[in-house]
Amino acid sequence: MFPLLALGFLAARFAAVTAAGSSDCIGTISSLNDVSNAVECTTVNINAFTVPAGQTFALQLLDGTTVNVLGEIQFGNLSWAGPLFEVRGINGNNQRWDGGGPFYWDGQGTNSGKQKPHPMMAILISGTLNDVYVLNSPAHAFAISNPGPITISGVTVDDSQGNYPNSLSGKAAAAHNTDGFDVSGSNIIIQKRSLFLFQDDCLAINRGTNITFADNYCQSGHGISIGSISSNSVVSDVEISGNHVVSSAYSFRIKTDATATNSAVQRVTYNANSATNCTSYGVLITQSYPTNMGTPGNGVTISDIKFAPGTTSLTANSGAYMVAVNCGSGTCTGNWDWSGLQASGGKTGSILNNDVITGFTQY
Repeated sequence: MFPLLALGFLAARFAAVTAAGSSDCIGTISSLNDVSNAVECTTVNINAFTVPAGQTFALQLLDGTTVNVLGEIQFGNLSWAGPLFEVRGINGNNQRWDGGGPFYWDGQGTNSGKQKPHPMMAILISGTLNDVYVLNSPAHAFAISNPGPITISGVTVDDSQGNYPNSLSGKAAAAHNTDGFDVSGSNIIIQKRSLFLFQDDCLAINRGTNITFADNYCQSGHGISIGSISSNSVVSDVEISGNHVVSSAYSFRIKTDATATNSAVQRVTYNANSATNCTSYGVLITQSYPTNMGTPGNGVTISDIKFAPGTTSLTANSGAYMVAVNCGSGTCTGNWDWSGLQASGGKTGSILNNDVITGFTQY
């Protein structure tokens, strides 16, 4: 059985990544053997065909290329590293890209069990990526490693089918580690109606600078995260604004590895977000990852984390913690203006090794 990709019409308009050569010809792809010649043209027509199991359908398009998908694209099922599809520029027109998640989901994600191709979508472009609809990603949906500025708008990741057990997962949810966006780049804007229904981080920023995540909707999973931060990594100048996080274990989280060294998280602003029905922590900032409130490490500096100027409101359920902070010794510094944070409904969490938070009190 092959998962179906009904892609319709795709138009790629982007700037920074350009393949060698240029032509006004029309290239046709009816198998992977046709790709190298077809992408030398600025119009590419893709006919229906099956991508062989264990191979990536990769397109490195010329600047300004228009891609017309004229038939259904299917992927052979195989437990392998992936990705299934790799592109350097695309407008998805809300056509569905079905990763065939139920074939892979066993409740164990990328930690163990069946090998799962991930990411499903490796995005290696600058410019724009609009209106891409991903359904049933085997594990991580998008990995962003952009060579220049990129704006991403109107993306949907729907792995909600994985919320329920299947024959491989026992009583656990079938899907696991289904991150929406894993980001390791700079000058990134993810905005406007992006929708995430899944089982892990809506956004996970591992490294990069000048990143905006705005006006998006995240349901279930682990909310909006920075990290986990490993050694020799820097995340800076991040704006999280106007987002809605619903029924998630965490809403807003910064997590640095307990063993990480020579790293920093700096200048992160949360502005006018909302979160409801937080089931574990509303806000969690911890330097003891992978544990939430364990012994923190001292190798990562976290500075200038603000909930201001707009109001970010969150409601935790009765068994969850509203806010918890677990800093290392002297590692949380700078301006922590939290005057815009309003938290209610849950338990009061611990704030450890942090005397720089101002304007906020838990009740």
